[in-house]
Amino acid sequence: MSTVSRADRAAWLAERLVKARGGDRDALDEIVAQLNPLLWHVVRAQGLGPDESADVVQTTWLEFLRGIDAIRTPEAVTGWLVTTARREAWRLRERGRRTADDPTPVLEVLPDPAPAVDEGLLIGERDRALWRLFQKLTPQCRELLRIVAHVDRPDYDLVAEALGRPRGSIGPTRGRCLAKLRELLQADPLWSQS
Repeated sequence: MSTVSRADRAAWLAERLVKARGGDRDALDEIVAQLNPLLWHVVRAQGLGPDESADVVQTTWLEFLRGIDAIRTPEAVTGWLVTTARREAWRLRERGRRTADDPTPVLEVLPDPAPAVDEGLLIGERDRALWRLFQKLTPQCRELLRIVAHVDRPDYDLVAEALGRPRGSIGPTRGRCLAKLRELLQADPLWSQS
């Protein structure tokens, strides 16, 4: 799917949607495999954490299954899913704001006892250093790297469509962004110690 045009991909997804409406489980699986990384990017871009994002992506797919027959234009399945994911992320984020204003005490979450304490500390320090340096990248780099980090071989056509950028710019931009992050990591004394 990575070398086809947007129109061809939209037609391919529309064909899978029609088959999925008819009960073809494989067609549904193909839609999920093709669009799930994009939904993760859309949701994470709304500022949600991993657990909240997982909930939103799952809810989006459930809404898709509930409303699969209501999608009037099968070629618009990507847009329908992206819009649904954004709205669900906004709803969850807004609900979180209201809950944060609630004075009811919240029970603390117990830490996972699996890793040793010193190992957990090292991993935590490394992760904090990585994310601190990641935040120094341009917003465009952060946005692009968030989406391509979720899959082994990202579909540049989908990434380009989601970001509103030319397809040919995705690979070179990704390379420049990763090189910049690598440069920041190598120059950071906290990272080189871990």
